[in-house]
Amino acid sequence: MASIINSFAISGIEGYLVEIETDTIYGQPSISIIGLGDRAIKEASERIQAAIIHEGYEFPKMKIVINLAPGDIKKKGSHFDLGMAVGLLLQSKQFAHKDMDLDSFGFIGELSLNGIIRPCTGILPMVIAAKKAGIKNIILPSENAQEACLVSGINIYTFKDLKSTINFLKGNNHTKPIEKSLGLSENANHILDFEDVKGQDALIEYIVVAAAGGHNMLMVGTPGCGKSMIAKRIPTVLPKMSEEEALEVTKIYSVSGLLKDRNNLITQRPFRAPHHNSSLNSLVGGGNNAMPGEVSLAHNGVLFLDEVAEFSKKTLDALRQPMEDKKVTISRVNSTNIYPSNFMFIAAMNPCPCGYYSTNKCKCSDYEVIKYRQKISGPILDRIDIQKYVQPVNFIELTENKKGISSKDLRERVEKARKIQIRRYKNIKGINCNGQMTPDLIKKYCKLEDDSNKLLKIAYDKYGYSARTFDKFLKVARTFADLEGSIKIRKKDIANVLLSRDLDKEKTRMYTV
Repeated sequence: MASIINSFAISGIEGYLVEIETDTIYGQPSISIIGLGDRAIKEASERIQAAIIHEGYEFPKMKIVINLAPGDIKKKGSHFDLGMAVGLLLQSKQFAHKDMDLDSFGFIGELSLNGIIRPCTGILPMVIAAKKAGIKNIILPSENAQEACLVSGINIYTFKDLKSTINFLKGNNHTKPIEKSLGLSENANHILDFEDVKGQDALIEYIVVAAAGGHNMLMVGTPGCGKSMIAKRIPTVLPKMSEEEALEVTKIYSVSGLLKDRNNLITQRPFRAPHHNSSLNSLVGGGNNAMPGEVSLAHNGVLFLDEVAEFSKKTLDALRQPMEDKKVTISRVNSTNIYPSNFMFIAAMNPCPCGYYSTNKCKCSDYEVIKYRQKISGPILDRIDIQKYVQPVNFIELTENKKGISSKDLRERVEKARKIQIRRYKNIKGINCNGQMTPDLIKKYCKLEDDSNKLLKIAYDKYGYSARTFDKFLKVARTFADLEGSIKIRKKDIANVLLSRDLDKEKTRMYTV
């Protein structure tokens, strides 16, 4: 009868249980690993053999078959090594698990040729999967212990090598589970602060609106006017992450192998700023194993594209689906994974090729300006709620010692508005801010006063907005009203929203030339 050892695999950012079935049968000595494993799994046979012999055990001189069940799902990674080695030693009766219920144990870890247990990626989703499967104990590398301890209600054991693991299973080693403490600690003090930003008070007000409602934003301005400086400070005014959001972000980083030096719960909202030379796969996700891209690494945080007009048109258009659906599906020959991508999209660009449009320095024609801006397609602009010009700071404001509004004060306003939205959408799954409202929710919660409706109709007829842009207006107006605690959307909220579409007004003027 084959021995069965519990381990885990990952699909997307979710883990699932894998049973390692090991049997020895008479025949030509060999080891065969089946169950749709990748090359790292196939090469495990050599690592297991060397580790078992080095630790003083006997490698069975029989035909060995190891099956990773379920056998119809592709699996990858070297973290099955420990479970395979334990299963083989158990099947060859080289140890007996005294008073140990092996069904309640899960094994994760790569083996070195000397039997040392090495760390792996994707520990957090695998431990969460173990808890869901009812497994109460996990044995894994010591380097991954802190990450595994983020999951409560499960015992975490760590051992240095294969021999100490077997001694523990025999009952000769009375190791206790690791002490753990889970909880969201306060975010570390941010080095960046909005009080360093001078002369951009009007723009900062729109930043607050974008942060409060989870709206996308585009900033257009001359070089050095403060676009990048402002964008880098946006995470300092975003609300604190809930424990559920923090776990979701940490799972993505764990699967991507970006927690090696952290091994802690990510409590600060991500800020990702890929270079404009980034490939399509690096931005959206992909590669042979369909790994997460920047849109997923920015989940629950900010994706900032500086010099957005310099990105290739194909790459930018690939953002349409993640921005609309808040998830991205990566399909490859070997696997298909779905990753969350609920990010706040912030973009910055120059107004023209030379960067000094509407100043004496600019020599660009209107045709060149229009051609430059057409690098950003209409559907992408439609998905950007707020489009604002950033004016250069004058000399007097630049040389004043007076500080601007601090990030702490701005964050209090944002969190106050977010609490209103959380109460409003508390019974609606997947919706926690105005930027995520569906058309049905817009009809229900975006009630306009009569004057507001008239003003919006005038603008709609004049500029020929799309239906999506019209919905965006109502979402942003709802956020303006929430910041002041208003139940209905007022005329001043609509006026503020119409002032948030600078590019539309500029485009209308240019087409008449």
